[in-house]
Amino acid sequence: MAKLIKTLMLVSALLLAGCQQEKQDLATYVANVKAQKKPDIEPVPVMKPYEKFSYGASNLRNPFVRTVVEMPLEEDKKSVIDNGIRPDQHRLKEALELYALSELQFVGTLEKESVWALIRTSDGVIHRVQVGNYMGQNHGKILAISETELTLKEIIRDGRGVFTERESSLSVVDVD
Repeated sequence: MAKLIKTLMLVSALLLAGCQQEKQDLATYVANVKAQKKPDIEPVPVMKPYEKFSYGASNLRNPFVRTVVEMPLEEDKKSVIDNGIRPDQHRLKEALELYALSELQFVGTLEKESVWALIRTSDGVIHRVQVGNYMGQNHGKILAISETELTLKEIIRDGRGVFTERESSLSVVDVD
């Protein structure tokens, strides 16, 4: 047991002696850092005093108020005739009415008791529609479906605010 104690004391003495080695390189580094010139800190900028501003253009024209009022000509009032064409605002919108026709692709037909058209939306979902369904953002009602083309009638507003009908169609595209 005494031999073990002597060995432990010898090992601890060696370890302590190892910690006391010269630290010349550390002392040199600390001296170099202390010898370097410290950068000057810029002084806080001087704040400019507040200068009062008086708005002197209050008697000029307000740029946010319309000064010219456009009056429709009498001819225009008389030429606008109600033709009775208008979309049914009380009808529930169908899913494909959220997309513009340019975002829809006619990809094929399916025949099951009647002819269905397969329409792919811009986000890749395929819907099936038949004659009488609506699609597109201009109240487009499907009139006819063939193997190569889908025909529909849209109700659009012209430049004078009058609703008119126009015929549109989608042709079959190749499905890759």
